[in-house]
Amino acid sequence: MSLSLAFWTFGVSIASALFPLINMEVILGGMAATVGGHAFTLAMIAGAGQTVGKIVWYEATRRSIETDWVQKKLSGDKVKASYARWQARMEGRPFFAGAIMLVSAFGGIPPLLVMAAVAGALKMRMYVFLPTIFVGRTLRFWLVLAGVESLLG
Repeated sequence: MSLSLAFWTFGVSIASALFPLINMEVILGGMAATVGGHAFTLAMIAGAGQTVGKIVWYEATRRSIETDWVQKKLSGDKVKASYARWQARMEGRPFFAGAIMLVSAFGGIPPLLVMAAVAGALKMRMYVFLPTIFVGRTLRFWLVLAGVESLLG
């Protein structure tokens, strides 16, 4: 595999993480049909790019939580109590938080973009967020690539 293909895959996977209209699975399926033989390497590169893109959503939400406008929206008693409850669940049970993120990263339900934003709002620990996104996306992309390669070969 060429270095330019690796960089292209990484860049497109970041873009697809930021803009959900760019479907990385379709792009990888096309790559598997034309390049072939590099399923796990391409899956890892795409998984890393998706992880970088989701960090942007995480950080944007984490930082926006501190703004006056959002704090005003969170100032209601019910909203504040619900937010505090979910934040305690995420901080107090990293395996629970990691399991939800892994299911989202691998299966897409709930949508990973939404979950990355929620993780930022709840200030999920990065040591839970990063590996679950990377592993889940890498496995998802590897299955797509390997599936297309097996159909063609």
